[in-house]
Amino acid sequence: MHEYRNGMSDKCFTPAHQSSFYLTISRQYQMATLNIDEVRASFPSLKSGYIYADNAGGSQTTQGVIDRIVDYLTNTNVQLGADYFVGKLSVQRVDEGSFTAAELFNAASVEEVGFGPSSTMILENIARALENDIQPGDEFIITYEHEANNGPWKRLADRRNAIIKYWEPTPVSAENPYSVTYKVEELLPLVSSRTRLAAITACSNILGSLVPVEEAVKALRQRAEEQGARKIEVSVDCVAYAPHRKMDVRQWDIDYCVFSLYKVYGVHNAAVYVRSAALQTSLTSIAHHFLKVDDKLHKLQPGGPGYELVYGATAVVPYLKSLTQEDDLVASFNAIANHEQKLLAPLLRFLTDAKQVDRGVRIVGTSEINLSRVPTVSFVVIGQNAIKSKDVVGAFDKKGGIGIRYGHFYAYSLVDNLRPKLDVNDGVVRISLVHYNTVEEVEKIVDVLREVLA
Repeated sequence: MHEYRNGMSDKCFTPAHQSSFYLTISRQYQMATLNIDEVRASFPSLKSGYIYADNAGGSQTTQGVIDRIVDYLTNTNVQLGADYFVGKLSVQRVDEGSFTAAELFNAASVEEVGFGPSSTMILENIARALENDIQPGDEFIITYEHEANNGPWKRLADRRNAIIKYWEPTPVSAENPYSVTYKVEELLPLVSSRTRLAAITACSNILGSLVPVEEAVKALRQRAEEQGARKIEVSVDCVAYAPHRKMDVRQWDIDYCVFSLYKVYGVHNAAVYVRSAALQTSLTSIAHHFLKVDDKLHKLQPGGPGYELVYGATAVVPYLKSLTQEDDLVASFNAIANHEQKLLAPLLRFLTDAKQVDRGVRIVGTSEINLSRVPTVSFVVIGQNAIKSKDVVGAFDKKGGIGIRYGHFYAYSLVDNLRPKLDVNDGVVRISLVHYNTVEEVEKIVDVLREVLA
């Protein structure tokens, strides 16, 4: 992310430097603000007063997105490729979706972006298209995060006799064994002359912590070059990142990236970025054999995307830009991050208060209230008076009016490998907020938590 560069060398990016890095970032956010009433007016579902606090599972949808989907289905719902007027208009509208995705990714060209039914399916398609470029003994570095960016690479490794290595999160606090996060200095020893791919997550959907992608990738590529790796590509899962921060695939120097529109105020589809060089030299088409798509993203699409959903996505960028007077994505995401810190503070302060710690509450992830994390907060209640995560959420459900969730959230390996061991199916309690949530809503959530934990 070009607005976040700090000029540090790759070899010295330690936790201490990371704190300094995010302190520098915080100064850039201080002037960015949101008009929360105008924000909430853009989401018709918020008029009910229900408190949506499961946003990491999926955000609410802006009126602009809804309007465009209705418009498409009402006025241009025909198959693409026809020569008649409505057919041409439909093609034009679907093509506009590529410009939206390219702007959100900061891709070099609309030819590098496309859409699919989900981030999971897109990454599976990439892994299948990559199969002919993988040699036995090649190594893939993956994380314990959402299975979308793990499963496809594990299956590819099985098919091609490649080797999986794990970049594991480790605790940052001796008092809390669940205070895990990913450290760049623990990634680099995994790199060898056989490293072919690194699949990382820009933001954890359970821990809520941000990975400094640019610094991690720069250090990764430098170490791979030192080790003599013949070719290394990087896949970044931005599903939990894109609602909160601006993506920049060019600044990050990555090859593959995905995010889900339904978590960025749109509907149920996903977008993908593939660097042009990777598209042309690494991937083999999995589309119909007679289609000439060797240099096009269509080589990853055995079928077309949902046209009305792609057109609906074109309303996301105008909405985001409308959040600040600058009419600019950087300014808008700065404002989003600044507001979300106000949401994070009261929730984390309550959960990490000495009384709650004595009660057995443990944050899963880091507890710092700063720009190194987003307002996705997970916790467990352990000890002599432990409470199942399911029962905490059940108390909210019984009371009504607030939606939160429990479980492993498809980051199965992350929860399964936490120590002391947790019941992976009961998992964690997760409260996940975005910029349309309010401090007053967080206070109501804390009030219920106070009752449940009493």
